[in-house]
Amino acid sequence: MDFSFTEEQEMTRQMVREFAEKEIAPVVMEYDESQQFPWEIIRKLAELGLLGILIPSEYGGSGMRYIDFAIIIEELSRVDPSIALTATAHNSLCCNHIYLYGTEKQKKTYLPLLASGKKLGAWGLTEAEAGSDASAIRTTAVLKDGQWVINGSKLFVTNGSAGEIAVVLAITDRAKGTKGISAFILEKGMAGFRVGKKENKLGVRAADTAELIMEDCSIPQENLLGKEGEGFINALALLDGGRVGIAAFSVGIAQGALEACLKYSKERVQFGQPIAKFQAIQWMLADMSTQIEAARLLTYQAAYLHQQGKRATKECSMAKLFASEMAVRTTEKAVQIFGGYGFTKDYPVEKLYRDVKIATIGEGTSEIQRLVIARQLLR
Repeated sequence: MDFSFTEEQEMTRQMVREFAEKEIAPVVMEYDESQQFPWEIIRKLAELGLLGILIPSEYGGSGMRYIDFAIIIEELSRVDPSIALTATAHNSLCCNHIYLYGTEKQKKTYLPLLASGKKLGAWGLTEAEAGSDASAIRTTAVLKDGQWVINGSKLFVTNGSAGEIAVVLAITDRAKGTKGISAFILEKGMAGFRVGKKENKLGVRAADTAELIMEDCSIPQENLLGKEGEGFINALALLDGGRVGIAAFSVGIAQGALEACLKYSKERVQFGQPIAKFQAIQWMLADMSTQIEAARLLTYQAAYLHQQGKRATKECSMAKLFASEMAVRTTEKAVQIFGGYGFTKDYPVEKLYRDVKIATIGEGTSEIQRLVIARQLLR
């Protein structure tokens, strides 16, 4: 049993870490305060091949695997979760959906554009009445005269207004329930397809989260993604990989908080000595570090199993559940260690504390993860 990373993977980690420290760290709070989408950073990610992580080179991607994906997302999250969330949705949901289930023509048409960063990808499933109960979507797609006509809306879409290519799910046969849900590829500029409300969020404020609206949006029949009626089934499979991304996202945030605490606790002097000398602080740091390592092991185990093509629904949900809830606890402790300074924007733990909460909600809430895990145990 080998728990070590390859030399190439360590090089990837170091490359992303250096990029995040040099290019992202200096502008993190600027983007957070303004809620401006970080196009300059995203274009640099594209130059590094980080917008086509899971896409083979034949389609313009980097041809990496899920462990590489987890490494990259962890390192980006350590510095700025907003950038990491943007990259996660683009890579593991939009790009991967087209790569895994698209026709050869669709792959050749869309993947080079997405992997190169010429166009950013979005993925829409959630609706006003379909959150945790994703099967309750109401968006419809009707085939008329060789065109799919789509009506409905999607909420909380990462890259919703910034993205130019979106995969959305819609009902094509209501009588068949979840087997009557299909996926479609939409492009910005299509008639009847527009961006709705852009969300004003608690955290990950530089990540673009918006509503997508389809009003008699007519798209070519060939823009059906995958087989008709298999959109929901394919989405569930995609979410296994997406949960690896959120687990890595969580580990990265927690690691960033821990590193900030280690540095601060050695510098902050109270009662005549650095607070790192106090047992209360030491125990918090020890607990934080131990739980981060446990979450990291769960995350990379899930990534390994998923990239082997094995059924890893339980492991992916376990990693996402444990890592996200661990990260919430860790960032809370980080704010406590910083004391009053942790409640200000002068130090990174305030932002990490705000950013981390989405990890227990996105890609399935903690409650849904427990449901998924229990079902897998009781099969």
